[in-house]
Amino acid sequence: MFKNIGLICKRDDNRIEHTLGKLIPYLDSQPVNVFIDVENAHTHPGKQAILMDRENLGKTCDLVIVVGGDGTFLNAARSLADCNARVLGINLGRLGFLADVMPTKMIDCLKAVLRGHFEEEKRFLLNTVIVRNNKPVFEVVVFNDVVAHKWHIARLIAFEAYIDAQLVYSQRADGLIVSTPTGSTAYALSSGGPILHPSLNAIVLVPICPHTLSNRPIVVDGGSLVEIVMEKNEQAEASVTCDGQTSIDLEPSDKILIQKRDKCLHLIHPVGHNYYTTLRTKLNWDWRKE
Repeated sequence: MFKNIGLICKRDDNRIEHTLGKLIPYLDSQPVNVFIDVENAHTHPGKQAILMDRENLGKTCDLVIVVGGDGTFLNAARSLADCNARVLGINLGRLGFLADVMPTKMIDCLKAVLRGHFEEEKRFLLNTVIVRNNKPVFEVVVFNDVVAHKWHIARLIAFEAYIDAQLVYSQRADGLIVSTPTGSTAYALSSGGPILHPSLNAIVLVPICPHTLSNRPIVVDGGSLVEIVMEKNEQAEASVTCDGQTSIDLEPSDKILIQKRDKCLHLIHPVGHNYYTTLRTKLNWDWRKE
C-alpha cells in the first residue's frame, strides 16, 4: 500500500541508533523506497535509503515514520502540514500521546501497516499570524497550542480576546492558551482546561492564572477566528509560543490571529487503537492497578 516511506528522528538521543538498527533493516527488506530526513544524516542510512530535506520528504512519501517523543512528532507535524502523507509515531519519549507505538512492537506494527491494516484519524492544525501596525510579521503552523504569556518576570499581561470579532473578555493574566483538541492534553490540561476528543471540531481557550474569580476555559467552534489583542497602553512584556517550540516577543497593540487550517494531518495507529485507553494509561486513571 505504501511505496515511499520517510523517516524523521529525534536528534541527539542515543536510543535512536538502537531503534533504527532494527527499523531500517526491516524496511530495506520490503519493496519500498526509504527516505531519511537530511537533519538525521548522522544516522545509518541503510542500504538504499536516500537523504532528503524535510519539505521534499513530505511531498515524496506516502508514509512518514516519526521516531522520538511527542516533541519530535510536533516538529514533524508542522513541516508535514501541507502534505498528504500518513504519519506513524514510534515512541521514545515519556507520555506518547502522539507517538504511540512502542519500539518493542514497532516491527509487528509495520508489518500490519504495510499490509494495509491500520486505523486512520485526522487531526486539524491552526494557522497563527502576528499582526503589528496592520502588517503580518510572523506566521506559523500549530498542531498543539498557541500560548500568549508573560516573560520570565512575575507580572501579569493585559489583553482582549475576540471570537469572530465579538469580544469575549478583557483580561489580566499570566497568559492565554488557545488549543486544538490534540493540544488539550498538553499545557491546556495543566492549566485546568478540558480534554477534547481529537475528532471534535473545536478550539479551547484556557486562561493562565487570570486575575479574577469567575473566569473559566471556553470551548468554541473549530471554524472560529480567535483574535488576541495586546493592551496598547502598557508595556507588553509578553511573548507568543507555538507548540512549545517557536516563539516571538510581542509589542503593545499586537494582534494574534488564530484559525483552523484547511488541511489536516493524517495519523495512523495500530488496529484496535483506543483513545480512552490512551488517556487511562498515560494519565494513570486506572485505580485497579494500585
